[in-house]
Amino acid sequence: MADDNVSKDRGRKRKSALAEMFAPVAGFGVSFSTMFRKVATEEYPEKPRPTQPRFHGRHQLNRHPDGLEKCVGCELCAWACPADAILVEGADNDDTPVELGGKGRFSPGERYGRVYQINYLRCIFCGLCIEACPTRALTMTNFYELADNDRGKLIFTKDQLLAPLQEGMLPPPFPMADGMEERDYYQGKVTGPTTAQRGYVEARDARVAVDESPLAHNEPGNLAASVPGEHDVVHTTAPTAAQTREGANP
Repeated sequence: MADDNVSKDRGRKRKSALAEMFAPVAGFGVSFSTMFRKVATEEYPEKPRPTQPRFHGRHQLNRHPDGLEKCVGCELCAWACPADAILVEGADNDDTPVELGGKGRFSPGERYGRVYQINYLRCIFCGLCIEACPTRALTMTNFYELADNDRGKLIFTKDQLLAPLQEGMLPPPFPMADGMEERDYYQGKVTGPTTAQRGYVEARDARVAVDESPLAHNEPGNLAASVPGEHDVVHTTAPTAAQTREGANP
């Protein structure tokens, strides 16, 4: 019995010695095995990898087919945000004629989002804000290149988030389509601007020299940027509404 135990101990010692000898080689085993595999290098940003269809990227404020904004300034998205990254200030739509001091109508509802900001230094791209939106005004695009060397420029304002005007759309403010109510817009009964709406916008533009931006009506800009109101990321470098999974009119 004693001889058997001694032989077993010697066998264990030989195995442990061999294990210690080849331990460094075994540690590099994974490295050696991958040296001869095909390298899957992603050449970013020269060849950006396509995102998944439901990727959570930069937000977008959508429009109705005639150009009116879907956002009604309810602030539910701001309440739902767990990171407190959204700031919304609503204002009343004003159907008073412009010549009488009216500010105009920006959405079919009683109110619209006068101020809309998203702080992408806080945003965690969870998507709870778009789930809370009752009008499908806020959606998320597939755009994700949001890096910047200025913290202030990562606070996106309404002029950056608002979907560009698609073909046939008119720049607000202007009245709702004749004979249509707010619910008619969300039921899809409005498919484009009417002749009366076009005439209103043409007359408005003839009276007042308007800027190319549909929000150049004393709308607040990004005061936190190095140059207030200026941004590096604009719609010219970001996907337009037609290139997102939601589109201009989801």
